Amino acid sequence: MIQLTGAAKHFGDRTLFQATDLRLGDDDRVGLVGPNGSGKTTLLRILAGLEPLDGGKLVQTRSQTIGYLPQQGLSFSGRTLLEECQSVFTDLLALETGLRELEARMAAAAHHPRPSAEAGAQAAAEAERYARLQHQFAVRDGYALDARIATVLGGLGFAAGDQARLCEEFSGGWQMRIALAKLLLASPDVLLLDEPTNHLDLEARNWLEEFLQAYPRACILVSHDRYFLDAIIARVWALGRGKLTAWTGNYTQYRRQKEQREEQLLAAWKQQQERRQQLEVFINRFRYTATKAAQVQSRIKELERMPELELPETEAHLHFRFPQPPGCGRTVLELEGVDKSYGAHAIFRGLDLRLERGDRVAVIGPNGAGKTTLLRLLSGELAFEAGVRREGHEVKLDSFAQDQYKALDPGRRLLDDLTDCAPALPAPELRGLLGCFLFRGDDVFKPIRVLSGGERNRYALLRLLLHPANCLLLDEPTNHLDLDAKEVLLEALRQYTGTLVFVSHDRYFLDALATKVWEVGGGSVGVYLGNYEDYRYRKAHAGEAAAGLEKNAGSKYAAGAAPNANGAAAEGAAAGAAAGNGRGPRPKRMNPQKRQKLEAELGQIEAELAAVTAELSELESAMGREETYRDGGRVQQTMQRYERQTARRDELLAAREAAAAALAPAD
Repeated sequence: MIQLTGAAKHFGDRTLFQATDLRLGDDDRVGLVGPNGSGKTTLLRILAGLEPLDGGKLVQTRSQTIGYLPQQGLSFSGRTLLEECQSVFTDLLALETGLRELEARMAAAAHHPRPSAEAGAQAAAEAERYARLQHQFAVRDGYALDARIATVLGGLGFAAGDQARLCEEFSGGWQMRIALAKLLLASPDVLLLDEPTNHLDLEARNWLEEFLQAYPRACILVSHDRYFLDAIIARVWALGRGKLTAWTGNYTQYRRQKEQREEQLLAAWKQQQERRQQLEVFINRFRYTATKAAQVQSRIKELERMPELELPETEAHLHFRFPQPPGCGRTVLELEGVDKSYGAHAIFRGLDLRLERGDRVAVIGPNGAGKTTLLRLLSGELAFEAGVRREGHEVKLDSFAQDQYKALDPGRRLLDDLTDCAPALPAPELRGLLGCFLFRGDDVFKPIRVLSGGERNRYALLRLLLHPANCLLLDEPTNHLDLDAKEVLLEALRQYTGTLVFVSHDRYFLDALATKVWEVGGGSVGVYLGNYEDYRYRKAHAGEAAAGLEKNAGSKYAAGAAPNANGAAAEGAAAGAAAGNGRGPRPKRMNPQKRQKLEAELGQIEAELAAVTAELSELESAMGREETYRDGGRVQQTMQRYERQTARRDELLAAREAAAAALAPAD
């Protein structure tokens, strides 16, 4: 349990929070939210005992253990990864060492030819002590220690062979993973996690989400990943405008409650202002009228008793539509037979990939799989050893890299540079945009050279979106953005009518934006329709779908439901060939009624396939006409319809092949 009573913290003349009373229960899951610079990290350091309060009290249970993970700055050296993780269990390892020493002494005493009475009593005492220590070791799960370490390291993305590597061999991001692994293995009573997903890929992030959902103790989490917050927390502590307030529910519920509360406060304030005005008008009108003296006094008292309601401080939400790009051909980019290696390490082998107009592609895969390499191949800035790259008609590419800030002029001031970039926009609107991307107040007059790398990248992303090309390649655009800035970016990209390929580890961003997923790994790229949630579902059920296809190869539309229907059709053809070469058993003649039913199903498939193909031709014609692109909503509807019908056509083609294969043996 942690309790804040009358707590206050200041930085000079700036108040982070004051007169704050909050309590953290033994198993509470709290999300600490607020804009960048509001003091979230400072509050975590106060709770961890690393910074003092300026006022009030912090009360903690005496025996309580607290584990704190900062955003960055931790590094380890001098030990292997396994030894570093084992250092968390110093007392448990000492207990194991004591057990081994006792075992050695007991084994030596057992081989003594004629033990004395004194030696026998000592052996009995050691056996009793051994039993006691062994019980303690088992109760503390000491026998599963290596398995626990392997589970946590594997979940955070370390390979089995990494355990023997020295810690100093790992880069900064992996050093933070080591720190997170040690913290999770220690299982403190209170976990304080400051942006724990910053250095994790999607798979590690998903594993951490499941780990924290099952964590039996208290946790306070700072994160700019909305999906991650929603999946874990049950309470919100909101920090901002000099206040720290508590809310019940996850982040989405907090946002909804906050908006409702602001609406209620605003309505109450307006009602009070109207009543106050009515009272003042009556008092001023009849103040010197003797017959109204009692009524005037009554209204004066009502006015004096009226509590002062302050106008609620609502957050400004910027509504801005970024300019839309020009149209282009149906095929935007195409890679055919591309090989790419770094020295002896092959990234891609014979890569075939096609990007079509209107696609919103999320590129996923573990760190080091080649996501950034793929974006650089698509942009044409990276050479490859073999294959062909083709750009479509009237395609205009623009890309955002993780080191995009290097292209900026360091001597320009932010507002001046942005004004030159978008001269048609008024200064207040430009300042509002800069504010959404976390450049507020006098920050807009800073020269670019004084900004950090993250701040420069954030500004470079804003410049890119002011004049978007018809194909954007974005590498981690959500890095260095807080939750509100991500919402602005997400809304801008939702309105964007061009083609988009992006890398992101933010689950909410992936699910809200992607219409297609490219999975990078193993020298190739797997293509999946839908967003990231759809991708995970298909991956999880791929084995079931394949088994169902093999079992029901002749059933209606069975092939269309499988992830690789063409493989099943080929399998059926191979079986037919084996039956005809004289080495396999003679196929049984198909029942006439079953054959008739299959032929009827095949006819239905053919009819629907013809209708879908005709509609696709009409949609392609529409997408080739200029007037289609004058209406953003119409473009989006056309693209979505085209995606659905393309997927349906593929299903029908696969189902037709399966039905034809089922009919073939009887011919």
